[in-house]
Amino acid sequence: MSLPTPAPATPSPGTRELRTALGRFATGVTIVTCRDTPGAPVGLTCNSFNALSLEPPLVLWSLRRASPNLAAFVGAGHFAVNVLAEDQIELSRRFASSAPDRFAEGVWHDGTGGAPLLVGAAAVFECETVSHQDVGDHVLFIGRVLRLADAALPPLVFHGGRYHLLGEIL
Repeated sequence: MSLPTPAPATPSPGTRELRTALGRFATGVTIVTCRDTPGAPVGLTCNSFNALSLEPPLVLWSLRRASPNLAAFVGAGHFAVNVLAEDQIELSRRFASSAPDRFAEGVWHDGTGGAPLLVGAAAVFECETVSHQDVGDHVLFIGRVLRLADAALPPLVFHGGRYHLLGEIL
């Protein structure tokens, strides 16, 4: 069996080409949350979440520098990453929109540092912000995992610009 030949590398890919190629990598879908300085809940849909280190337990995620939520996350000492289950597609869409009260849907309670935690998520990581730094057109956030919870629920998956459900391999 021969392996497929990849397309020739583009010397300097454009934004559209880069987005298309990155879309070939399937990711989970999360809602990252925190409290802003006055104490209001802030949250957004994010699929740029990754593990960084097991010892110490560190995770990372990134946010566009143009995001209206940036100041809240930069000023927050804690954040939570809520990994969505496949039945939470509508909640993902809500937190990706400009809906005025995103937290009106779903069941939420406060976690470490007040970061909202989603009941029914496939996993939740409660984190203390270790650092944030400007990198390109995004800010990279690194958090130390202080507490976590996980449930044996199928996760929501994003691939090729669309939501997908995780199927069993036979």
